[in-house]
Amino acid sequence: MEERISGFKVVGSWGDVVEHGERITRALRELGVDGDGDADAESESEYPDEFAAALDEWDEWRPKAHETYDEDVKEKTADQASVSEGEGEENGAEPEEDLSAAGEKLSESYDALENGDLDGAVETSSEALDRATRAADTASRTAVRAVEKSVYQHVMTQLSPCYFDNELVSANVQQSVQENGDQFGFEVNINDDVLKAEVSETLAQYEDEIDRWHVDTEKNTDALKTVEGVELPPELGDQSRPTTT
Repeated sequence: MEERISGFKVVGSWGDVVEHGERITRALRELGVDGDGDADAESESEYPDEFAAALDEWDEWRPKAHETYDEDVKEKTADQASVSEGEGEENGAEPEEDLSAAGEKLSESYDALENGDLDGAVETSSEALDRATRAADTASRTAVRAVEKSVYQHVMTQLSPCYFDNELVSANVQQSVQENGDQFGFEVNINDDVLKAEVSETLAQYEDEIDRWHVDTEKNTDALKTVEGVELPPELGDQSRPTTT
């Protein structure tokens, strides 16, 4: 691993990339970024609450042993780069639902106006406009997202590295055009300077204390179920197991 101002970088095989992501994730969790209180009792560092959610986002995006660069990482990068959900989508409302509600509110506004209820007419008209605006927002975001995801996944990631960025971590991984595509460059930066220094120290400890890193891989229990004819205990269900690389 090479440490730069721009981050912690490795160049190597897919296994090296996966291990690098796992080491940084483990370091962040050991330092208490996930908010579980696992940090060293002597550490006085405190990190914002939103770092825990940011760590989960990073943990989801980082390359895994069972994934591929061309399919999984590119797809996750495209998902992250696409337009975020609007209010309507976050509330599970379809554009048609909001348009229907807008029509109902507009009808109520007409009735209120006929009855001389000016305040009521203004209020329901405003609600009708809000719902109509939200419907248009949802429809446009959905359309833009579909195009944007396709562009990022099939065009942008062919021209530039796959990247990840939030308030905690900035990272990029790129496949070499040489060496038959078996080499990768993976750089990860911690956006908080104090935390970055602590991560650096923790990674250095790993280098000194851990001779062989165990890469987490998905555990396939289907074959075992078939052979043994028994149900596995819950703790063995969907968990991953470490395998030595």
